Amino acid sequence: MEQALARLREMDLQRGVIYFGFLGIFLFFAVTLHDDGFLTSRNLTNIVLQTAPATIMAIGLVFALSAGEIDLSFGSIVAVSALSAAVAMQSHPMVVGVLAGLGAGIAIGAFNGVLVAYLRLPSFLVTLATMGLFAGIARSMTDLRSIPVINDTFTGIFGSGKLFSVPSLVLWTAVAVLIGHLIYRNTRFGAHVLAVGDNAQAAQVSGIKVPRIRLCVLTLCGATAGLAGLLYAGRLQAAKYTLGESDLMTVIAAVIVGGTALNGGKGSIIGALLGSLLMGMLNNGLILMGLKVSDQMIVRGLIILVAVAVSLRDTNR
Repeated sequence: MEQALARLREMDLQRGVIYFGFLGIFLFFAVTLHDDGFLTSRNLTNIVLQTAPATIMAIGLVFALSAGEIDLSFGSIVAVSALSAAVAMQSHPMVVGVLAGLGAGIAIGAFNGVLVAYLRLPSFLVTLATMGLFAGIARSMTDLRSIPVINDTFTGIFGSGKLFSVPSLVLWTAVAVLIGHLIYRNTRFGAHVLAVGDNAQAAQVSGIKVPRIRLCVLTLCGATAGLAGLLYAGRLQAAKYTLGESDLMTVIAAVIVGGTALNGGKGSIIGALLGSLLMGMLNNGLILMGLKVSDQMIVRGLIILVAVAVSLRDTNR
């Protein structure tokens, strides 16, 4: 009993918030919305499906924040990647479309990474600028038109398909979280990311190539945003410049609530998954309660404020 109490006292406050918060919010909606279908398997499955792209993007952002960087441009990357894939598949095979979508995400992420790692520009300002830059490019790519995706194989793999009765979006999420967690916790690269975020100068002295790590984490952000763009295009069977526009606040909230430190050196892929599901559950529950979009935005903003306060308090302990 004493050992259990000692472990509770030593528990990381920031990590504990996501587990207790997730359980508390779930129970709240389960009780208050029991008659509105919140607990139905269909509704719970929809929450997972709707949060799949955000979860994928959150994985990349965990790596970036853990290295002491940030990416604000992933929403714009989602739109460019989805449109690139949709446009390519109009006259080329599906493989070309997939490569175009992922390639666009990786290229934009690498562009951000080069500016940050080798020109030593702040990632906040770089990605803020490229967020606007590529949002404009997404709008000009198709003159604000939506591009349909009619390739059944593509929509099956990246959207509405199933494998052994498991939706493809769930499989993509599970695979991405598993790979991200293993890399983050069990590889030299993951250890180097945390070392750079904890103390970049000490990491440099110890032989870690800090610019390369920064380039890699921002490229990874672009790659995960590119994959999220493909998932959006597959699920909606169309690509539009508005894809990803509303994801910035949701993904950042998911990552911070999930236990990733704002100033680097600590993070959690599993926490980001739970944070993403929590944000999806909140949106779903608030909609079932009849709240407007503006109210949902207020709630998300309050959650970010609480998460930031917990993050900073935990860092200063």
